[in-house]
Amino acid sequence: MMHRVLVLNATYEPLSIVSVQRAIILLLKEKAELIEAAGERLHASHTSLPVPLVIRLVYYVRLPHPIFLAPTRKSVALRDNFTCQYCGAAPGRPLLTMDHILPRSRGGQTTRENVVIACRTCNMRKGNRTPDEAGMVLRKRAGRPHYLAFLLLSETAVRDVWSKYVYS
Repeated sequence: MMHRVLVLNATYEPLSIVSVQRAIILLLKEKAELIEAAGERLHASHTSLPVPLVIRLVYYVRLPHPIFLAPTRKSVALRDNFTCQYCGAAPGRPLLTMDHILPRSRGGQTTRENVVIACRTCNMRKGNRTPDEAGMVLRKRAGRPHYLAFLLLSETAVRDVWSKYVYS
C-alpha cells in the first residue's frame, strides 16, 4: 500500500503531502482530523482505522508568501485535469492545446486566469475570438492553484479526491 495523504491547514488550504504512517501519527496525537478515507483499513492488534487520504490540521500553520509560477502547458493541463475546458473531451496530451480566453492578438496575457486547456477542434473553432463571441462556454473558471499544493502535485499524480481541496 503506497498511499500518500494530503494534509490541509485548519482553513482547508493544502499544506503538504505525507505518508500514511505520518498521517496516522498526526491523527492519533489528535493534531489532525480525518477528512477523506479510502475503502481499505489498517489493522492493529486491538483496533482498525480507515486509510486516510485527506486530513486537516486542528491548529492553523502560517504559510510563507505565495510563490507565483509562470503557466506552462503541463501545469495548465494538470490544473484542468487534461480535459478540454470547452467540450469536456480528454483526447490525450498530444491532442490538447493551451488556449487564451482573451486572445493574445487582442491584448490577452499568458496568465493562469487567461489560459485553459482545449482540444484542437475547440481551439480552432474558437479561433481569434472570446468564448462568448464564439458561442462557447468554459466548463470551469480558469484560476490559480494553491501554490504549495501545485508545487507538490506537479510531481505527483493528482488523486480525484484531492482535487476539490487543491484548486481554487
